[in-house]
Amino acid sequence: MHPLVSIIMPCYNAEKFIVEAIESVIAQSYTNWELIVVNDASTDESQTYIDAYSKKDDRISSIQNPTNLGVAHSRNIALHKAKGDYIAFLDSDDVWLPQKLELQLSLMQEEDISLCYSAYHTIDTNGEKRSTFHVPTQLNYADMLKTSHIGTLTTIYNTKVLGKVYLSDMGHEDYVMKLAILKRIPYAKGINTPLAKYRLHDSSLSVNKFKTAQWQWGIYRNVEKLSWWKSCYYFVQYAYNGARKYR
Repeated sequence: MHPLVSIIMPCYNAEKFIVEAIESVIAQSYTNWELIVVNDASTDESQTYIDAYSKKDDRISSIQNPTNLGVAHSRNIALHKAKGDYIAFLDSDDVWLPQKLELQLSLMQEEDISLCYSAYHTIDTNGEKRSTFHVPTQLNYADMLKTSHIGTLTTIYNTKVLGKVYLSDMGHEDYVMKLAILKRIPYAKGINTPLAKYRLHDSSLSVNKFKTAQWQWGIYRNVEKLSWWKSCYYFVQYAYNGARKYR
């Protein structure tokens, strides 16, 4: 059985990296996929590259936003169009390793898992390895509250079980999506072998940690509706784990 995987790729001014991202999808050992690229009103030549690939491979399609809508809306637009039994995510500056889909889908089908993830490498803008993000082989909702164990670029979920899970327009919207899924299933499973490469940019290295902390606290209190004490407990765990997750 080879179910269809819909791959969601938002793109904004990614002309330097999108070829490598798309090529990493084409190079997958698992071949029954569709790639939906949403160009979020890029001002560079991203669309030129997207068009070239969509003409060569009918598994690749694109949507052009008339104005810049942001990553959450762009992913939701692609999700609306997706036809797959499974949903996977890859940003236009990140990279998958060739057996990524095959290994994750095998695990999901063999063990009847609705949400799967994997370890991944981080790379710089030149593609040089910076670190490796390791993952537990199983986690649940409470584990995920303690730290964001699941990289979006390694996330795959089963639409036949979960339906399509759309993203809210807020900080850490992909993290909120994963929490929403984990509240509905007993656990997710991961592969602690790196199957992708997450690209770090100068902007990601100098992210406003105060704003990130505000988002995290807001998720605990306003989205997950945790008590003040529980929010404090998970916030301390999140800060501690965040400082040591890459090694």
